[in-house]
This record gives sequence, C-alpha cells and structure tokens, in this order.
Amino acid sequence: MDRNNIIGFALLAILFTIWITVNNNNTEKNQILKKQQDSIAVAKQNQHIADSLKAIQLTSAKPDSAKDVLSDTAAQNIVQKPMDVTIENDLMALTVTNVGAKIKGIHLKKYKTSSEDKKGDEVRDPLYLQNAPENIQEYILPLSNGNLLKTGSLPSQVEKIENKIVVKTALPNNATLEQSYRLDEATYQIDYEVKIVGNPGLDVSKPVSIRWVDNLTRLEKNYTYERTYSTLYFKEVGESSDYISYSKDKTLKLEGKKLEWISNVNQFFNSSWIPDKPFENAELTIKQGVGEEKYLKRTEAVVSIPVEFNNGGVFKMKMYTGPNDFERLRAYNNSLDDVIQFGSSILGSINKWVIRPIFTFLGSFLSSQGLVIFLLTLFVKLALWPLTYKMIYSQSKMSSLKPKLDKLKAKYGDDSQKIQMETMALYREFGVNPLGGCLPMVLQMPIWFALYRFFPAAIEFRQAPFLWATDLSSYDVFFKFPFHVPMLGSHLSLFTVLWTVTTLLYTWYNFKKIDTTSTAANPALKYMQYIMPVFFMAFFNSFASGLTCYLVFSNIINIVQTLVTKNYLISQDKIERELENYKKKPKKKGGFSERLGEMMKEQQRIAEQRNNSKK
Repeated sequence: MDRNNIIGFALLAILFTIWITVNNNNTEKNQILKKQQDSIAVAKQNQHIADSLKAIQLTSAKPDSAKDVLSDTAAQNIVQKPMDVTIENDLMALTVTNVGAKIKGIHLKKYKTSSEDKKGDEVRDPLYLQNAPENIQEYILPLSNGNLLKTGSLPSQVEKIENKIVVKTALPNNATLEQSYRLDEATYQIDYEVKIVGNPGLDVSKPVSIRWVDNLTRLEKNYTYERTYSTLYFKEVGESSDYISYSKDKTLKLEGKKLEWISNVNQFFNSSWIPDKPFENAELTIKQGVGEEKYLKRTEAVVSIPVEFNNGGVFKMKMYTGPNDFERLRAYNNSLDDVIQFGSSILGSINKWVIRPIFTFLGSFLSSQGLVIFLLTLFVKLALWPLTYKMIYSQSKMSSLKPKLDKLKAKYGDDSQKIQMETMALYREFGVNPLGGCLPMVLQMPIWFALYRFFPAAIEFRQAPFLWATDLSSYDVFFKFPFHVPMLGSHLSLFTVLWTVTTLLYTWYNFKKIDTTSTAANPALKYMQYIMPVFFMAFFNSFASGLTCYLVFSNIINIVQTLVTKNYLISQDKIERELENYKKKPKKKGGFSERLGEMMKEQQRIAEQRNNSKK
C-alpha cells in the first residue's frame, strides 16, 4: 500500500468515525391473552355499562371529569371484569380490551422477535406491537360545563360484531362513545371509526382530542441499533415528513398545524395513524429509554380531530401496524415510506433509488440474501473497474521507480524532508501521480456509508440467514466472550475478522511491491496502514453482518482484480518505456506538481536556515 492509499484510509477513518458519532448520539414481552368472550360475559358486561350510566354525575368544576365519575359512590361499587376480543387475518391478529378501551396488542404472524438468553444464545418469540400494559388510547372530551372528560378510565364494553370489534364507552346523559376496528384482507391495515351516540353535553365549539401513549418494546437483539432507529415520525400537510428526536427527550407543539399522519417507528416496524381528515393542533412527546429497560422509548401524541365530529359526525382513519416494507408504505402515497430510515439527503436517495431497486431485482430470482449481497458487490466493482485499473496502473508505475527511490534514500539518509522533496521531483519528472489511487476509494465511500444505513433498515435482511450468520441485519456471533471487552463488546464477528485479515493481506501485498520511501520519510505511515484495519474492526464488530459480508466480498474481489491485472494485463516493459518517454518530453510549468515541489523547497530552505541559526 502506497502513501495515497494510506491517506485514503486515514481520510476514510476520520470521516467514518465522525459520521458514526453523529449518527449514534447515544423484556420481557407481554403475550396477548386468549379469546375469552362468551354470551354470559357479554351479558354481565352490558349490565355493568347500564349501571355505569346511572353512576355518572358531573357536578364539580374540576378540569378532569373522569375523576368525578370514578369517585362517585355508585361507580366505586361497580366491578368491571376484564374482557378481550380478537379478530385476525392471514398476517395479523388484533386484540382490543375493555380495560382502558384500547388496543391490547397486535400479533404479526410472519415475524418473530430476536433476543439473547443469559447464555448468549439467540431466542425468537412471537412478535407483538402496541402490547405494553402502560399504553393509553383515550379521547379527551370538552364538556359544556367547562370540564374535560377522559374516556380511558371510564367503563367500557368490547364485543365482536361480524368481522369487527366494537368498543362502547359510557358517557354522561346515557350517551356512548363507539369505536370500531375492522381488518383488511391480507394487509396490515386496520380500518377505524369512532362516533358519539347520544348527547353527553359536549362543548361543540371546542375540538375533541385523542391521546395516544405507546411504549415501544424491544424486538431485536441489537439493542443499540434498535434504540437508535426508534422514534416518533409525523408529516404536516404540504411539508416533508419529520421526526421528534432520536436521542433526546423532547416535546413538540404544533399549534395551528394539520398532520397527515403520525407514526411510532421501531427499527423494522411501525404503528401509524392516517386520518381521513388531518389531525390538528398536535403535541408530540418522546422520552428515551434508560439502559437496558424493557421499553426502547415512550411516545405520546395528543391531537385534535375535526370539529364536525362533535355534531354527530364520524371520525375515520387507517391504522397501519406492520413491517417497514417500502412498497407497502409507498402505496399510501403520502410519504409514509420516509419512516424507513435509509438515511437523509444523498445517502437516503442512494438507498431508495439505487441500492434498494438493485436488491429488489436480484432478490426476485435469488432466495439467498447473501448471494444478493455478493452480486451487488460484484456490480459495484465492475462499475468502478476502469478507475480501479488506473489505480493499479499508477501503483505499477510507482513500483517501477522503486530502484531510483531506494537510491534517494541511500543518498540522503535520515533527511526525511529532503527525501520527500526529491521524491516529488522524481514523480514530476516521470509523470507519476502519487494520488492516482485515491479516486476509486473516494467514489466508494458514499456507497459504504449508504450501505451502513441500508442493512439495518431494510426489512428484507431482518433474520435472513447466510453461512454462519443468522441475521444479516444484525451482527454475526463467531465467539462469545465470558466478559465485556472494551470497544468489541461481548462477542466476536467472523465477518469482521475476515474483513480485517483480507485487508491486512491486501495491504501487505501492495506494500511489498511499492516504494518505501514515502513511509521512510514518515515512519508513522508505515504502521498506520496496519493499524487502521484493526481500528475499524472494533467499529465493524457490532455492525450489521450484511455490511461486513459486503466488505469481505469487496476485499476478495479487490485481491483478485489486483493479482490478475498486475500479472496478466499490465506489461512492465510498456510501463518503463512510458516513463522514459515522459521524461524526455518538455515539461509544462506552473502545474500542481511544480508548485508543490517549490513549496517543499521553500520548507527545506527555511529548515536549513533554522538549523544554521542554532549552530
């Protein structure tokens, strides 16, 4: 490896470290209860509702009328038996409970959670969304007496009517809040409607609000990744989608704004509310999880619904609760696919419109995602082959000058500055560009950065096995340490080890063929080229194995390309003739190389003056 490659690696290390730092500013799982609805329970529940309606007396002027209801003597004597009702299709099962009149959990049948037991072995269990007992889904009703009535603490009835779940919540004056849920066939969409039957004494001049609290549960074994990529997204009408925060506790008030949707996003899944008519006057809050708590984050959204709901209207919305599947989300035609965290600006564009379509196309006729990664790597390398050939050709020209550079080293001994100056003069004389090998590396950097975001975001790679890796979206485990190793963690990734080894071999092979003059002038560069792969190993060890697999394939192809090109495609005699012919040509003045040479001469002159003044 010559100086230009060392510089490239150093630049890559600095940029990658900064970029990772910026992007990484940083259970128990509850199972849904079995269906237990029967005719006797429904009859008892109806009786509880009838008794509750009689118990509701709103006489105080406190801001929360629900407290008045629950403090009433008759209400205290009511014992409401918990009841759950479930409906399902081929993809999901929705369970709604009368306790808090909320969704109790949504089982995604085609997916499993991923975690590690105390021994470090991977465990997969049924996957549920919105299943935290602490979740809240309630309406805040403004009453004509100035009070606010929160429905989450009021007695409710839940039942299955045909293919729907209907929840009826007792309101004042024998009124009822009716919510209905219906599953679409073979989709992850829930059709939701709510209406008020009767007159509970609403203040029709004020909007009704919905309060949605969702504690995001852990679903993946890589807690750090999952927590990083979990947040609350939203989209204002006429604006681009946005999110609250990935790393900080934050509350955002959007007064006078209209929202097309709100979405609680895990690494690979989301729960989204998409109203038929926009939400209004939102207040969105996110609270970060601490340490290894069972919840990643706590989100809270308080949004107002159109005021016509107060006058006997029906409020409708779609609830999408399922995987971050690009095509499914894009079909809504409202930028909901932005919740897939492919990255922002150019990285997101590369992932959405270049890498993702390639993976989709290749995956349409290949069952192994690992083979898809290999073909993508091969595609990238072939696309960059003309530049790679020029890089190898430039290295070969520098290698041909090695005898002359060795003479410079022998002539000037330990005078590193003089060696550098004469080396640049020699390169200028023979038309060799020492930075000629950097361009392919620089051009690949956006692809590397894009793939860094792609693999942990693409649902296609979640729990996709390849070779020894059980999940290409997470790290592979080759060896488990009995203790935590600084920077590495508690495991060792075999793909990362292979990348490190192949990088060191590739570096050694190039280094022995190219001049050592540049590194002799600065010995630190000699060791840097071997230190950098080890440095990156600490970073890559916890990266998605799909990315490290790509890097291993990339190194192997690099080695093959270099061996074939140098041994079969490049004539050393031709290179030497080219060097001699260039030496004989008249040189243009004022070029970059000449200016660099003059600058180094000036530095040499200043150094000599400084040394003479010390004598």
